[in-house]
Amino acid sequence: MTLIEKLVVGLCQVLLWVSTACIFVILVANTVLRYATGSSLQWANEVPELLFPWLVMSGVVLAAAHGAHITTSFLMDAVPVALRRGVAIATWLLVAVLYGTLAGATFKMLDIVHDEKSPILQMPGSLTYGCVMGGLAMLALLALKSAWSAWRTAPVAQDPNAEQAVPEAHW
Repeated sequence: MTLIEKLVVGLCQVLLWVSTACIFVILVANTVLRYATGSSLQWANEVPELLFPWLVMSGVVLAAAHGAHITTSFLMDAVPVALRRGVAIATWLLVAVLYGTLAGATFKMLDIVHDEKSPILQMPGSLTYGCVMGGLAMLALLALKSAWSAWRTAPVAQDPNAEQAVPEAHW
């Protein structure tokens, strides 16, 4: 695992565990309070709603980093062995550009959604959009890393009977 992958995976693991733990503690405490006293914390429904996108995006990036995200490997199996390296590089670069484009579009929306405030805590809407933008940027970074790994894979030997593994990425 490269330094980039370690940083991305480490950050997402921390976000995943912190958001999950916070959501769990808040919901349990609010439920206990509701049954014990008949009242609840005003903000206890809002915080999990704000944390949930962080949990989801960190999970999506972790799934991608561990190769557990959506894949279409059957398409690579249909490509002739001699072309797989080039197709893998081009595909990963296209994926990186698309994720980068989505991250850039999300960045442009931050000013618009910043004015939207949550009802109780008055947290800006840009908080959750920023999390989506960060997740898309990390996915683009992982796609670039996968393109680089495919680039560094040795070209296919000219022997038609020689099998070469498809340049695999961790996601």
